[in-house]
Amino acid sequence: MSVDTAQAGLDDFGGLIDWPHLNEWIAGQDLPGTGPVTGVRKLKGGLQNNVFLLERGADALVLRRPSKHLRPNSNDTMLREARVLRALAGSAVPHPDFYAVCEDPAVIGACFYLMEPLEGFAPMGKLQGDYETDVSWRAAMGDELVRAAAALAAVDPQAAGLSDLGKPDDWHARQVSRWRSQLEGYAATPGYDPKALPHVDEVGRWLSDNLPGDRRIGLIHGDLQFANVMFSLKAPRISGVIDWELTTLGDPMLDLGWILTSWWEEGDPPGKKPLVTPWDGFRSRAELVDLYAEAAGRSMADLPWFFALACYKLACLLEGTYAASKAGKVPAEVGESVHGYASWLMTKGRQIIAG
Repeated sequence: MSVDTAQAGLDDFGGLIDWPHLNEWIAGQDLPGTGPVTGVRKLKGGLQNNVFLLERGADALVLRRPSKHLRPNSNDTMLREARVLRALAGSAVPHPDFYAVCEDPAVIGACFYLMEPLEGFAPMGKLQGDYETDVSWRAAMGDELVRAAAALAAVDPQAAGLSDLGKPDDWHARQVSRWRSQLEGYAATPGYDPKALPHVDEVGRWLSDNLPGDRRIGLIHGDLQFANVMFSLKAPRISGVIDWELTTLGDPMLDLGWILTSWWEEGDPPGKKPLVTPWDGFRSRAELVDLYAEAAGRSMADLPWFFALACYKLACLLEGTYAASKAGKVPAEVGESVHGYASWLMTKGRQIIAG
């Protein structure tokens, strides 16, 4: 079959894939499959990136590239993701195998990389398969998420070649000012007032005044939650953590704090529902913390600081969407919904620091 014949009928998704150039590039790589790409399907991949499942002979590959309208750092972010995936090879962190990266934007209009397809689904809303019907499978979801965080915490950035991935100096002391400045930056948007986010002064002050005694630097995924994890439908386990674009150096305990912010249990402030249903059978936050302590071999004495920081950081980031809605760049109802969640996070943060 010629390349032209194989490409006939393949969607280019509005110019996101240049099939002649892509197939020519693929032919020069050591990749699963043979010949040109014969089938393609667009997968869910977030707002800033596009993910495609490619069929190549009897094999499949996943291609990840930025959106069509590139931001100034889009290509660098893509290369950063590829670098992290390559560095994780052989580690205990569940992740898709890295295949190849293209550093030449001229091939399809942006840098991109190819990786292993993962079996399963990223949980959101109603659970699938045995996760919906078996409480033991639901209990395992929390266990798996925490073990993945602990496995990433165990990776030595220097040994993995990632010691320059972030700014570790005074990381803990810089967190409040870092995210508060992000929040204050939205004030330039007409109609947005950073004071609309409740408890930000109180929680920020507590974080600055109560820096943890056990301070470590390692790799942080940056957004470790159900939306960025694929769970197998064949067994109650993670088939791989995805979306590594926010990976950086910092204290890995923040990933645990991030997981806890996404959780739900009795006693939480009103205004939030579980991310997935059904929720019965899921571990409590206390059980997740105990499991992380065992898996990571770390004291949890400073856990409230990381939990409160996760609430603080995420709330400040989410307010960017609320500010964008004030400028008409995001639907007003989306902005209000996101602001509602940011407010919930700060209320939860206040609850945490109150003990």
